[in-house]
Amino acid sequence: MDRIASQLGSRLSLVSPDGNRRPATRPTPHTHPHTHPHPHTRPTLILVPHGSRDPRALATVTALAERIREQRPGLPVRLGHIELNEPLLTDTLAAQPGGSAVLVPLLLSPGQHVKHDIPAAAADAPHLDTRVAAPLGPHPLLAEALHTRLVEAGWPARPLGATARRHHAVALAAAGSRDPESAAGTEAAAALLADRLGVPVVPAYAAPTAACARTVPEALQTLADEGRTRVAVAAYFTAPGRFATQSAAAAPWIAAAPLGAHPTLARLVLHRYDQARTSPPVAEQRRLTAV
Repeated sequence: MDRIASQLGSRLSLVSPDGNRRPATRPTPHTHPHTHPHPHTRPTLILVPHGSRDPRALATVTALAERIREQRPGLPVRLGHIELNEPLLTDTLAAQPGGSAVLVPLLLSPGQHVKHDIPAAAADAPHLDTRVAAPLGPHPLLAEALHTRLVEAGWPARPLGATARRHHAVALAAAGSRDPESAAGTEAAAALLADRLGVPVVPAYAAPTAACARTVPEALQTLADEGRTRVAVAAYFTAPGRFATQSAAAAPWIAAAPLGAHPTLARLVLHRYDQARTSPPVAEQRRLTAV
């Protein structure tokens, strides 16, 4: 439908107000809003996962990188982990021959890694023109992916009726952070998922902190006390790991898989990449912060 509308609009643009046909002109390479520069001029997309000792994590983010390449052919995509897995971000940055790069945190909320560690690693690579994208969440695309994972685990595919809504609920399991902004982001993600499902979605944390205090078992108990007998655990994690496994083990009913290489997650990564391309480079941001 979008393609047909675009073609119709292009044809109508060749008709002047008096009804005569305008001469066709060849569009310039950058006039269409969806035109992407030549592959060789695109900044390298560096995916920045946290890293995990779980071998499934590396396989998952590698598959996600491949899905991103499929969605945008010709875009150079690299991996650079914060810790625990190779390649490390510092090594990936050092291996870049020059040019520009956009670092997209494969993290769902702001925190120490997004605000400090990743920009610091970028600043230590002065041979590159680098930009750091926002974390992936909260965003409606994540709610879409979380919903899909829940349905795959056994959540009803059709909208729930009034009676079923009184018995269903979700605990949204996240890692947790000392940063209050991270907790606010998870709360917002829970609200987006609740709007999509039509049932309560309670944020809960595998590694509770002062800012993210409610544990997954505590959230499950609260929902049980409210008479919710069909409570699922949704995994607000990008890849398998200790926290995702621990949260799933507490589920009284079903537990969804992490977001993983979901095609919607690949779309969101590219969205953050495109947003960051117009932001100030890391060197300029640090200069402004120092003033």
